[in-house]
This record gives sequence, structure tokens and C-alpha cells, in this order.
Amino acid sequence: MIENKVVVGISQGDINGIGLEIILKTLLEPELSEICIPVLFSSQKTVSYFRKALNLDEFNFNPLRDFNQIHTKKPNVFICYEEEVVIELGKPSLESGKYAKISLEQATQALFDKKIDVLVTAPINKHTMQEAGFNYPGHTEYLGEKLGGKPLMLLCANDLKVAVVTGHLALKDVPQYITTENVFSKIEQLHNSLIKDFGIRKPKIAVLGLNPHAGENGKMGNEEELAIIPAIKKAKEKMFVQGPYSADGFFGNNTQSQFDAVLAMYHDQGLIPFKTLAFDNGVNFTAGLNFVRTSPDHGTAYEIAGKQIADPSSFKEAIFLAIDVYKNRQLYAEISANPLAITPMKKERD
Repeated sequence: MIENKVVVGISQGDINGIGLEIILKTLLEPELSEICIPVLFSSQKTVSYFRKALNLDEFNFNPLRDFNQIHTKKPNVFICYEEEVVIELGKPSLESGKYAKISLEQATQALFDKKIDVLVTAPINKHTMQEAGFNYPGHTEYLGEKLGGKPLMLLCANDLKVAVVTGHLALKDVPQYITTENVFSKIEQLHNSLIKDFGIRKPKIAVLGLNPHAGENGKMGNEEELAIIPAIKKAKEKMFVQGPYSADGFFGNNTQSQFDAVLAMYHDQGLIPFKTLAFDNGVNFTAGLNFVRTSPDHGTAYEIAGKQIADPSSFKEAIFLAIDVYKNRQLYAEISANPLAITPMKKERD
């Protein structure tokens, strides 16, 4: 932290999508400079292009090549590359994948080196990034390898939090990963994150089943009986955990409002209801890492790129959540470190 402000690193995402539009719109918010120091990993030429294309002449930034020259009162742009880049708004390209990769790699290294405090990532196109040599299914897997820890995808919006046991995985491959060990591990990770990252003292967690009607006592699959229920029973020994719930009825009856978080078995089971309920302000938080990373819960939105209608709400919330989690972790570390030894009280003499 610098001047008690969190240094927020931002990767630019796909330059042909809405990433830089929502970033610049967010960084124009005057109150942002009061609570954090933004550092966008891009280039002077790329940012200047978007400032002109979006008619954001009032956006001023500090070009940065050395973190000792960081500006504390206005946004910084860390220069990741000098060359002029071909920008084709609305079109995925090898070029856009290449510069998304460069930005992410340099931002991640800065986070690892503690030049920045947290990382907020703008949306990428996984296919174009992979064409450019990015050998990971997505942000989550990449950051898990580079930053250490066991990543857990956790979608957050106000009081709604949804995590998943399996993330970027083909549906046909999901059942083999639904084991007692994996489900229990994710419950434990989620429980720990709710305490350390969100300051919830006694978290209440709901676990969904894998099959329709949560298997209906084995009639529609046995993953509940063989793996999910044993994991829940084990977790109940030291946590408040309920389930397995049938996903449709669970969200249909608003049962999620009775819990601090929900653990879904696979990507779409958790993300479809989440995005239905909280698309405009949802945030993707990678729990379980040794560092804080968030992102908006939407994609590149090529279809509206350059039209100046992209809503920055989710990106703004991603910055706010990153700051909150960072401070919550600091507070948790303070109250957990070196607890006072219990000294027996001596009986006073009459």
C-alpha cells in the first residue's frame, strides 16, 4: 500500500472487445482516486487511441516505466509495449490475443513481485490468447500456477456468492471429478475464504447436487450418495453445511438467501443462476490464491465494442471487491497473529 491506498493493477484484456472502454470509464470516477491507486498494464499509444475513440478527452494518465514513479492522484499506465497495435473493434484476432497475453503476464509478475497489491483482469478471448501461446483454459488456471495456492472460482454480488467444484471443463468430464475428496476440499476452501476474505465469522454454506433432483435417492445418478453426501457429512464436523439441494428448486425458491454461499458442482450449474440474478454487478473472485484477483463476470462483448454503450458497473464492483478482500485479509492476519497468552488470574489476598 502507498499512502494507505491499495495499488490496483489492471490487465487490459482483449483490445478489440469492451475491456478498455469499461476500464477508462471506471477510472474516470473521481472517488476512485480517493481509495486506490490504479495501474493499467497497456501502452501509451493503445490508451490514447481509446481515449480519442471514446471521446474521453478528460481522461488523463501517468505513463509509467518504473514503479518508483507511480502517481498517487491519477491513473497510471504501465508501459508493457511500445509499438503501435492494429485495433479492430468487434473482431477477435491473433493480435488482440497477443497483447492481452502480454498485459496479463506483466500484471501478474508485478503482483507476484508486490509492486501492486491486487489484480483486476479485463475480459479475454481464450481462443485468441491460446493462439498467441497462452497454454491455459483461462485466467483461473494460469493464476493458480503463477501465484500459488488452490484457486476456487467464486462469483460474488452483494450477499450472493456462488462457487464451483469444477470450472472450465467439458460437461462429459465433470462426473469423474465429483469425488468426496474434491467436494470436501472445495467446501473447506469456500469456508476459509468466507472467513478470511469476507469477514464472515460462522459461514453457512449450501451444496448443490450434481444430478436432477439431487439424484432422487440414486434413481438419477449416484454421485450424491457416493461422493457429495459423504463430503457434506465430513464437513459438518467443523462447519455449517447443508445439502445436497436440487439446483432448480434451490434458486427457484430463493433458498440461496438463507446462506452465505453456495457450492455448485459445475460451471453452468452455478453461473447461469448467478448471472440471471446479478449480471450487471457480478464479480468473479479467484479465492484460494496467495494474492487477490477479481474480474467482471462478463466477456469481451465484441458485438457492442466501440459503440460507447458498455456498462462499467461490473468492472467497478470488481475493483471495490478486490480492495475489500485485500483489507479483510490484512485485518484477519492482524487479529490472528501472536494471540495473547492466557495468564491464570491470581487470587487476591484478603
